[in-house]
Amino acid sequence: MAQIPDSFASHRVQKGETLEMLLEQYKITAEQLEEYNPLVTRFGIRRRMNLRIPIYSNTAVVQPEKPIQNPQNSTVSFTLHEVLPKETKWRLAYQYNTTIAELDSLNPEIKEGLKIGQKLKIPLPKELRPIPEKDSLYNYYKVLPKEGFYRIEKKLGVTQATLDSLNPILKETGLQAGMILKIPGAQSGELRIEDDLLVERANLIDSVFQKQEIKFTVLLPFKANEIILDSVEDTKRLLQARNLHTIALDFYSGILFAVEKAKQKGLSIEVDTYDTENSISKLNEIANELDDKTDFILGPLIPSNFNYLSSLKSLSEIPKIAPLSSNPVVLRKNVYQSVSQLDDNRLKMFSYLERVIDTTHHVVIVADSTNRSIERKLKAQFPWAITLRPEKGDFILPELADSLLVDSMPNKVILETQSFPLIANAISQFNAQNTSERQVQVFTTYRSNAYDNENLSRKVLGGIGFTYPVGFKPLEYTANAAFIESFESRFGKPPNKEAIRGYDLTLDLILRTAVVNRLDQSFDLGETQYLSNRFLYRPEANDSYLNIGLFLLQHEGYEIKEIKE
Repeated sequence: MAQIPDSFASHRVQKGETLEMLLEQYKITAEQLEEYNPLVTRFGIRRRMNLRIPIYSNTAVVQPEKPIQNPQNSTVSFTLHEVLPKETKWRLAYQYNTTIAELDSLNPEIKEGLKIGQKLKIPLPKELRPIPEKDSLYNYYKVLPKEGFYRIEKKLGVTQATLDSLNPILKETGLQAGMILKIPGAQSGELRIEDDLLVERANLIDSVFQKQEIKFTVLLPFKANEIILDSVEDTKRLLQARNLHTIALDFYSGILFAVEKAKQKGLSIEVDTYDTENSISKLNEIANELDDKTDFILGPLIPSNFNYLSSLKSLSEIPKIAPLSSNPVVLRKNVYQSVSQLDDNRLKMFSYLERVIDTTHHVVIVADSTNRSIERKLKAQFPWAITLRPEKGDFILPELADSLLVDSMPNKVILETQSFPLIANAISQFNAQNTSERQVQVFTTYRSNAYDNENLSRKVLGGIGFTYPVGFKPLEYTANAAFIESFESRFGKPPNKEAIRGYDLTLDLILRTAVVNRLDQSFDLGETQYLSNRFLYRPEANDSYLNIGLFLLQHEGYEIKEIKE
């Protein structure tokens, strides 16, 4: 009779790894591995394969080099562990059923971090737990001091019964500060993932403020000089269309709402607002009037106007924030590009695709002529992928799509284009191909504004599990009903994307300044998140800063869900 595994570990095959190496590492036979990984029998071991490793009780016992007695407690034995590449303290704490605090106590030299080759003293557990790798089903969480089951449930939505079932050691030890718990991947609350571990986001709204009085300047293209005030109908038409007037006004409404929120927290806020009229000459006039005591300048909206303003030597010492456009600005001294850039979006998505796509998937790359370089990078990452070139009119031939997709394995389509006609055609084609016999999912490494077209329905995107990186997460009504109702009461309409952006960005800038006194000293605070935007600034050349805070989102039915990665 075949031996039944006690548990399973996940292993993603790395470059250079062989079957013999894996069998030796996990102390199992080829038959045991192939029983739970039938593709190994067909294809052998291939890079990026995700393997299910059976763990048996006879291989789960730690063999210490020399048992070391604890001088304070002679009943406890220790093992020596040599630190390997990519190991972290929380992973070791999880593997050996101990806590990070105990590891630090026994090995004071690791309080600042691990170094490859260090030999650590670790309490010898009854059995090892498989070291967790990246797993879409689970996350891991470090218990905080004085934290009980009730508080964890409130924070993560995970009940004690679920925690007990995933972490059997809890029945013996109870919750201990610093211990690592396995958590269902779908239940990680508002926490973010850092080195595979769930950690708290910075909550600046409830912080202690060092600076109580904040003054900042807003430069927006209201273009009030173009509004004919004696023509009511013309004014209505102007303000109903999407143009610089309405975008500036929507963004400004979010700024005002953020100022009100900050004042509720006891801060004194002064705002100097200028109409740039989308004019360089007007910017020159404004620059001569600006108070050099202002904490930061928010705007202008247009990148060319922003670049002109940031080039003025008289303003070089004042933080200047590019607020709304995804187009790059010149990264000069004290310039803050608050919108994540294309390269960082793609970097995040390439990393995600590396984890979720392997040789058990059929990969199809669809790229138009302007995205050939991305096509080459994707082909290098997934050499077994096939390419599907769109026709000159930005469409895909239905019979070609049908012939290139398969029924025998999941189809992973990577769509690289900023052309709305091609986006609409491709997504419609692949949605039609997604049937009970044929599984099709579509990804992109860059979601441009073309996807905001109202003719692209959530139903169609949900049908193919559309997955992408983006700097803005759509506002969830249920979770933010109070904010939406309050905003609508104040401004007569619910907040749109620009208004929410104005609110999130302004509140973050005010709070960062208030907490540490100066914006450029706030980056140790880590990543912040408010309604729909994240802010994690990375220092760049010339004392400039770039926001790299991003979401990975996936459409499921009519909903858009965040991928906790």
